[in-house]
Amino acid sequence: MGANVSTWQEPNGSSLPPSQKKPQVIAFHSSAKWKVHFEALKQTSKLIVIDFTASWCGPCRYIEPAIYEFAAKYTDVEFVKIDVDELEDVAEEFGVQAMPTFILIKQGKQLDKIVGAKKEELQKKIEKHRV
Repeated sequence: MGANVSTWQEPNGSSLPPSQKKPQVIAFHSSAKWKVHFEALKQTSKLIVIDFTASWCGPCRYIEPAIYEFAAKYTDVEFVKIDVDELEDVAEEFGVQAMPTFILIKQGKQLDKIVGAKKEELQKKIEKHRV
């Protein structure tokens, strides 16, 4: 992985040793790397859940543990985290106006959008679209 993509971190910020496989939530810090990744995912039928977040957003921090919980439970779903302050162009492209916003995509097409830290609603939408 390059310097502009990060993976699983414990909520306290410490990285886990590679021997401890944990669910993966991919954080993108480069629009170019995101675009390449997104184009590749269009070729699969895998559900992608994009978490548009911000470091200063209280509701985003509140729901973050649930995202990792879902990533552990739904291993057939790809979870992506995009900080709207880092990748403003990506957030704008998806019409994100509030955080957190979750966009569910399959084969490049948006299937659903949840605005707000709504854990139960997000889980229902993941279950609905992952098959």
